[in-house]
Amino acid sequence: MTDIKKIGIIGGSGALGSALAHRFIKESFEVTIGSRSPEKMILKISESDKDLGLQNLKIQEISQTASESELIFLTVPFAAHQKTVQVIQPYVQGKIVVDTTVPLVPPKVARVQLPETGCVARMTQEILGNDVHVVSALHNVAATALAKSETPDGEVMVFGNNKEARETVIQLISKISLKGWHCGSIDNAVVAESLTPVLIFMNKFYNFKGSGIKIVDESMIQ
Repeated sequence: MTDIKKIGIIGGSGALGSALAHRFIKESFEVTIGSRSPEKMILKISESDKDLGLQNLKIQEISQTASESELIFLTVPFAAHQKTVQVIQPYVQGKIVVDTTVPLVPPKVARVQLPETGCVARMTQEILGNDVHVVSALHNVAATALAKSETPDGEVMVFGNNKEARETVIQLISKISLKGWHCGSIDNAVVAESLTPVLIFMNKFYNFKGSGIKIVDESMIQ
């Protein structure tokens, strides 16, 4: 794995971004949250998230975070996705951008609604260009489980056109107790993006706390 120490999380105020920040800080990574309103974010964390600790975290403008980080996690809602990707485009060339975005369109978030490009990850790759290694991952991991459980049960499908970039992300998330799997090119991310609304439906229907997925090989079955 490329020796990555500086991680940027754009969208760190959400449940997934916050959970990732906690876990990576715990593993001694340098974490920066990119925000459109850094001052408001600092106030929010200082008041409601004392365990994270401002002494362990930098909060900056989105463009500065993208520029100074070695690898970027994009954890913004779908409504803010395209604009955010356009903002970071000049600052992430030659880097890995991990896109976790799911095309959820309220109020029907338990229904699959894909963009015209086929999947969000492909849209991200097209906007950022071929010099950026877009890796699509973490769509089907419950943020609540990631925030609370030391070893979440759910596993992670990892997509991207560059094998080495996928492997870097798989090794990186293994540091925070997540099992990742190579699942092919960026176009295959449509599977994970489509699965999230299904899991949301199942959570509501069966009163699950946060359903996820596990990959099972026939040889593993007793």
